[in-house]
Amino acid sequence: MTKPIAIHKVSVVIPVYNEQESLPELIKRTTAACETLGKDYEILLVDDGSTDNSADMLSDAAEAPGSHIVAVLLNRNYGQHNAIMAGFSHVTGDLIVTLDADLQNPPEEIPRLVAKADEGYDVVGTVRQNRQDTWFRKRASRLINRLIQSTTGKAMGDYGCMLRAYRRHIIDAMLNCHERSTFIPILANTFARKATEIPVHHAEREFGDSKYSFMRLINLMYDLVTCLTTTPLRMLSVFGSIIAVMGFALSVLLVVLRLAFGPQWAAEGVFMLFAVLFMFIGAQFVGMGLLGEYIGRIYTDVRARPRYFIQRVVSRESVSISEENQQ
Repeated sequence: MTKPIAIHKVSVVIPVYNEQESLPELIKRTTAACETLGKDYEILLVDDGSTDNSADMLSDAAEAPGSHIVAVLLNRNYGQHNAIMAGFSHVTGDLIVTLDADLQNPPEEIPRLVAKADEGYDVVGTVRQNRQDTWFRKRASRLINRLIQSTTGKAMGDYGCMLRAYRRHIIDAMLNCHERSTFIPILANTFARKATEIPVHHAEREFGDSKYSFMRLINLMYDLVTCLTTTPLRMLSVFGSIIAVMGFALSVLLVVLRLAFGPQWAAEGVFMLFAVLFMFIGAQFVGMGLLGEYIGRIYTDVRARPRYFIQRVVSRESVSISEENQQ
């Protein structure tokens, strides 16, 4: 059996969007958790176009003496997964851990993920225990998990939890993928030979509000369906075939009933015909909507615009180089 590659350095990537209230606690707790690893580490905080004071706070933390923090500042908001990909492009560790900035997934769980990855796993996922989210968020997350499992065949318990660990070769493989819509947990699993999940604690959100509104969850669901699989198009073909068969059978039935009971009965079935017509029209609109989603993504990929634009990277090393140049 091949011996797993040893982990010498751990990189923690955290996307940040308007989290100025939670940042001091996040930085303190994440640093404390990484200090217990007994390995070299770095913490990459990616500012995803925050409109509050988050970017300045990240820059100050990165410039502090002895800091292990790297601040990656994007020029505007590109979304959580694109921000994480921007962080991936600057990591130097053998194992990369992703974490949300809202502290609902405690940074204290990081050593457990590293220990599990040390057993030889390419991807270590997590399952949130006793979730402290609203009823709507729980139901939406459960629906998205079922959707992912049914369309991809990858049976993992909690795709929505961003507290995960990835080996470096998995990160390199994902960076070589150029699609515009990226859902990192699923993309990583397509390259992983060995993947597992561990249960983790889940805390209430102490600062700010969730960045996932109802419309963002809807957009996320469309992204998942259309960027990962062509199954909806196949289902649409099957659904269309069933409707066509049902429509033909209903037409035959209406002809038989008209011959059996006369034209007077047929006139009384006008509303049924309207119902059938509306069913066909609805199916057509569903089909056109799905095709439009796929065509739109093809158009986006053909333009090949960057997924993100990094405005500035701040770290203690870059500050030291700048100070040496000034001298």
